[in-house]
Amino acid sequence: MAKFVLAGKTDCPHYAKAELLADSLQRCLPNFRIHKISVLPHAWKEWLEDTCTRNGWKHEQSPLVWRELVDQGGKAMLLGGFSEFLEHCQDYYSITSDMPTDIMLSVASENLETKMNSIVEEQHRVSLIKPLHIWLSSALSPTGHFLIPNLLSAEVFPNTSAISLHLLNLEGKEEQLQWLRMETENLALPLLYQVTIHTDLEQAFKEADVILLQDEYRYREYGQLIDTRANREVKVIVSGDSFVNLRCSLLLDNVNLIDSNQFVTVATQLENEARAIIARKLKVRTSDVTHVIVWGNISGSFYIDLQRAKVFNYDGPIKGPAYFSQPAKHILQERKWLETDFQELVRCQRAAVASKTCRAAPMSLANGILEVLKAWNGICGPDEIFSLGVLCPGDYNLPDGIVLSVPVIFTDRKWSVLSDVTREDNLKERLEIAANELRQEKELGSEDNTVAVNKKELMDD
Repeated sequence: MAKFVLAGKTDCPHYAKAELLADSLQRCLPNFRIHKISVLPHAWKEWLEDTCTRNGWKHEQSPLVWRELVDQGGKAMLLGGFSEFLEHCQDYYSITSDMPTDIMLSVASENLETKMNSIVEEQHRVSLIKPLHIWLSSALSPTGHFLIPNLLSAEVFPNTSAISLHLLNLEGKEEQLQWLRMETENLALPLLYQVTIHTDLEQAFKEADVILLQDEYRYREYGQLIDTRANREVKVIVSGDSFVNLRCSLLLDNVNLIDSNQFVTVATQLENEARAIIARKLKVRTSDVTHVIVWGNISGSFYIDLQRAKVFNYDGPIKGPAYFSQPAKHILQERKWLETDFQELVRCQRAAVASKTCRAAPMSLANGILEVLKAWNGICGPDEIFSLGVLCPGDYNLPDGIVLSVPVIFTDRKWSVLSDVTREDNLKERLEIAANELRQEKELGSEDNTVAVNKKELMDD
């Protein structure tokens, strides 16, 4: 098999003559193959220099012809220009070209016109694509690795035809991000339109439709950038293991143009950890426990509330079909355990996982983020309850400007605070403690010490 590559300027007469000769050979000879590369005149010089440098060749004119020797295990072999290709065809195949000059010029002109038309068509096709722009910070984190393949899924973003994924990592090396981009592209997921990588904030959050923030700092700066660069309907989710309420609050302090309802922090990971503890105690699956509520400071003084919690498939004295459920509190009937040991178990569970696995719980954190994204995109039941850290609503008579975890439901891709919940005195006291703690964090938090401030010091003040 003889495989040749013919490259040249689109307006080059010799390229046109070589092209027609190669086409003729390919029609006549079953083992002759030609691959053509047409380069615009203004780009030819740079393309030629790059190609020759990469292969160790010396060539200055159009066209450029080489033979691929991949089948023989060798690299490409330079043949030369038009004259060398014509001579090769005469010697090996006894075929030559006697094309007149005027036809050569006509074909060259036609080549250029065809190339320009194809470029215009491609630009028009690209202009019709309106990708969803997702920005992921701390992209090199373990959580980022769990998130990436799921973010490029129609299950999370229905009615989306293309996704542009922007990977931001201010601490990582560009080479690491390059490998992550390559790995992402290698997934070959149909929704992926492009992947960009960023190690600084020069382009950060431009045209963003979804922003997932995992960093521990820079939230005042992030807020300003999001306010001026992101789309007005952007969905911003703050996540992590520490000070998530505070970080979301710092974002909101620096946003003026975007609705505060577009900024949330997730307590879904805590919800699921609480569900798992109850499930083990009742010997059911974690998915059989629903509607657990997390109130307060997600990274600090939170309270797990089971007033709406349901349990399915419980093997007790009262049984029913698969859709039958019972209130969790009626089954447990251990008020003291629920108010003390249970709360502490939830608080310690993640630390226990981290101590055994020598890392945080990135899989469950990623799962919590994805659950909220699905709900925000309309993939949830009308009665499904989520706990979100949101700007403190006035309904709860808590300090303004505080991001507090409260129960919400999603309707028409918007969240609203669940109104029909009971706030007993014990819950009110816990909410006041959480609000005061968050207020102290906000007073002490700054761009530089958001993470450095020790949580215990805040609690002791």
